[in-house]
Amino acid sequence: MIKELAIVAIGGNSLIEDPKNPDFASQWQTARKTCEVIAQLVADGWYVIVTHGNGPQVGHALNRVEIAAKHGVHDLPMEAIVSETQGSIGYTLQQGIDDALRHKGINRTCVTLITQVRVNADDPAFQNPTKPIGAFMSEEEARRYQAAGWQVMEDSGRGWRRVVPSPIPRSIQEINAIMGLMQRGYVVIACGGGGIPVIRQPDGSLRGVAAVIDKDLVSALLALTLRADLLIISTGVEKVQLNFGKPEARALDRVTLQDARRYIAEGHFGVGSMLPKMQAAVDFVQNGGPRALITHPTQLVRALNGETGTWILPG
Repeated sequence: MIKELAIVAIGGNSLIEDPKNPDFASQWQTARKTCEVIAQLVADGWYVIVTHGNGPQVGHALNRVEIAAKHGVHDLPMEAIVSETQGSIGYTLQQGIDDALRHKGINRTCVTLITQVRVNADDPAFQNPTKPIGAFMSEEEARRYQAAGWQVMEDSGRGWRRVVPSPIPRSIQEINAIMGLMQRGYVVIACGGGGIPVIRQPDGSLRGVAAVIDKDLVSALLALTLRADLLIISTGVEKVQLNFGKPEARALDRVTLQDARRYIAEGHFGVGSMLPKMQAAVDFVQNGGPRALITHPTQLVRALNGETGTWILPG
């Protein structure tokens, strides 16, 4: 058995195969494809901790809250919605992984841990919201919402989306619980949606704040804290591409830290899509992580066999 630790970050968008059908049943079926791959990692001997995004799911939840508020139902703060999506997405993944493991004859327990992540109160992100959430909109729709008080941005040529603050994750509150569960053989789902953003108060207590932490950045923090052997970041494509969506697009196979930093500086990656993934991979490797992999979740086993995916390596 390999007995290495892999942090697997699943994108919230990758759980929605068809953006026109984002209902729970469709997400469930899509998630189960990813769960089969995670179960295979476990079968191959990896310790696995799963993280996940929640951008579309938070946006849908906010829409439901806004609709309900018009009928006198109490409002929910952003941090509470993040915790709700940790539970709902975690439940989906937890059951899917459990079923996939049992089909392989593996008796392992999967558990979802509601996770808080500390951020700094003076983080500049609170004055400059950049994290896309919710469904894609046309520019006309986005401008209407902007006039109503939303902050919006164009997201990598795919449409317009609402944006909220995305502070840098500083520490994971439940890190000892995550480590303890992993060491006892549990398949752990943690830091869902980037974790619930919290700030330490002067009296030492924690308080949630209205923000969404990027799940790729917190996954890199988790991987570094636990000294993981591999950080895996799933996305909607098999390989990272330069000049994405253009005739001169070029897929990347193995990328050194030096080249990765150069590509980032040259602006090859979208702020709301591939940029945080590349930044997280670079952060992990340059701070001592052995390697990072970015690929489509259904191609993960092939990528680990060297057949596809983009690898970020020291050098």
